[in-house]
Amino acid sequence: MKAKHKVVVITGSSDGIGAEIARQLAKKYGSSLALVLAARNEDALKQVAVECKTFGAVSLVVKTDVGMEANCRHLIEAAVEQFGSIDVLINNAGKSAQALLEEVDNLGWYQELMRINFWGSVWCTHAALPHLKKSRGSIVAVSSLAGLIGVPGRTAYSASKFAMGGFFECLRSEVKEAGIKVTLAYPGVVATRIRYHGYNAAGEAAGKSGLKEDDAMSVEECASLIIRGYERGDREVVMSFKGKLGRWLKLIAPGLVEKMAMAALKKEVRPH
Repeated sequence: MKAKHKVVVITGSSDGIGAEIARQLAKKYGSSLALVLAARNEDALKQVAVECKTFGAVSLVVKTDVGMEANCRHLIEAAVEQFGSIDVLINNAGKSAQALLEEVDNLGWYQELMRINFWGSVWCTHAALPHLKKSRGSIVAVSSLAGLIGVPGRTAYSASKFAMGGFFECLRSEVKEAGIKVTLAYPGVVATRIRYHGYNAAGEAAGKSGLKEDDAMSVEECASLIIRGYERGDREVVMSFKGKLGRWLKLIAPGLVEKMAMAALKKEVRPH
């Protein structure tokens, strides 16, 4: 298998955006693609691998908790051992959270969220960097609109995503001469279950979403935009009109953007 395939590592690929990226890449590249699928749910990863195999793609499943540095480094080592190289690293794994700071008693889960969303991306990228330099490959960081605009009740989540933005913007400049492209993706509300599994104020699974989801983007569209963005070498992928508008309005009318962010929340989770 070595050197025959385009090798793409995708974290958080057991469901949602990551799994859909894998399926769409498999459909597009078929037998010339090698996928390295990483997440905590090994059974779900295996199912995604089966789906990708129907298009001819080969897959390596690596059970990975990106909140643990050793897991991240093992993932990259396993990918290179199996396929000999890495062409694309998609840092997609992440966890959501919805809680007003004043309602949080123990900030321990804030630290855990940062380990998953920020440090997981840093550890995987650091381990993969020598291999991406050899292939003159691409790095994708799946952030969030909450990583561009602060949203009430998202202090922990936004902080982790803002941190990703700063890290990968700096890294882009560092690796440009090595021929590595870095794309930051900023999805808005996407029709996944991530907010239901995310933390609430007690650090437990929320079981519901604090955001209005009537106009949620489909997972298929989101994955397609990310793939198109990194393949074109785009620096950033801001996916919705509201996201693009909010980003520029933040520069000239920040108070208006704060009102827009508040309006995106359900009434029961807004500050009192």
